[in-house]
Amino acid sequence: MERVIEFTDEHNQFREMARKFFETEVKPFHEDWEKAHIVPKEVWKKAGANGLLCPDVPEEFGGSGADFLYNIIIIEESAKVGNSGFFISLHNDVIAPYITTYGNDEQKKRWLPNCISGDSILAVAMTEPGAGSDLKGIRTSAVDKGDHFVVNGQKTFISNGQLADLVVTAVKHDNGTISLVMIEEGMKGFERGRNLDKIGLKAQDTSELYFNDVIVPKENLLGKQGQGFRYLMMKLAQERLVLAVAAVEATRLVHNITLKYIKERQAFGKKIGSFQNTKFKMAEMATELEMAQVFCDQAVKTHMSGQNTTVEASMAKWYATEMQKRHTDECLQFFGGYGYMMEYPIARAYLDARIQTIYAGTTEIMKEIIGRSLGL
Repeated sequence: MERVIEFTDEHNQFREMARKFFETEVKPFHEDWEKAHIVPKEVWKKAGANGLLCPDVPEEFGGSGADFLYNIIIIEESAKVGNSGFFISLHNDVIAPYITTYGNDEQKKRWLPNCISGDSILAVAMTEPGAGSDLKGIRTSAVDKGDHFVVNGQKTFISNGQLADLVVTAVKHDNGTISLVMIEEGMKGFERGRNLDKIGLKAQDTSELYFNDVIVPKENLLGKQGQGFRYLMMKLAQERLVLAVAAVEATRLVHNITLKYIKERQAFGKKIGSFQNTKFKMAEMATELEMAQVFCDQAVKTHMSGQNTTVEASMAKWYATEMQKRHTDECLQFFGGYGYMMEYPIARAYLDARIQTIYAGTTEIMKEIIGRSLGL
């Protein structure tokens, strides 16, 4: 089906470059990264050299000033190779926008060029052991000392946590308001905990972070003091939308892997794909996938027009990620015992898909947001 989004020749040329990068610099090494439970910093610098980091950052701050479709292309080409370790979209689409939107010119000039080159890797620290979806429940404190804050607390489940050089950190003040401050690698009292052992996303470093009397200069405050919760809420829509885009492409990859297998594998003297149950299941999933693609594309267009897409992004996120989880499970069934073996890509896809309905807001939170939009 023809895409709702209209890609130009320039977009298509960029896609070919991005596809080549992920095919040559990511796919062949992903298994090794999974064993190491981390990706090397060199791949970030290679991505930067190829213009794949923060392409939508304005030229005056070192970016290309490209439109958001370039970011979408990177997400899609990354998902096409089954990449679940090199968290480029988190860097590009989730965290960098906090700097470009809320940072002042001095902060942008200080931080963005290295984010674009790959010399600085970004993370965002919101989640705490006692606060997940309920961000107002965070306890990491920032005591105002005039020209600086003293930050104490703990964060957990932080993606890019081991590699990050710059961490956008949600902190709470004595009056209960929340701010965003940038905590940098090398600040005294900033410590990383263990690289957490997950059931999926094995190549992606996910960490605990500790802040023990970390002195953060006021120059590292993003935006206005006390406005952090509002800033987080405003940026969550884009995070959820890009996750939906990635989920659609990851589901398409699973479908392609499965179609190839069921056209070759035989049972009872017939190809698995020739059985009616298999045909019907694949037909249902193909239909759902195309419908999800159209909805996500339209949501991207609406988002790019500057309209509020909080509800549409929540719809896209819950539906696309639940679809990815469900379709991957159903496709694995066609592989029989082989689907349970890690040497088959479908097994890793199954494990990687499970987190999709949890991070960046659970499916239940997405439905709560949608329900409230209905006046319920």
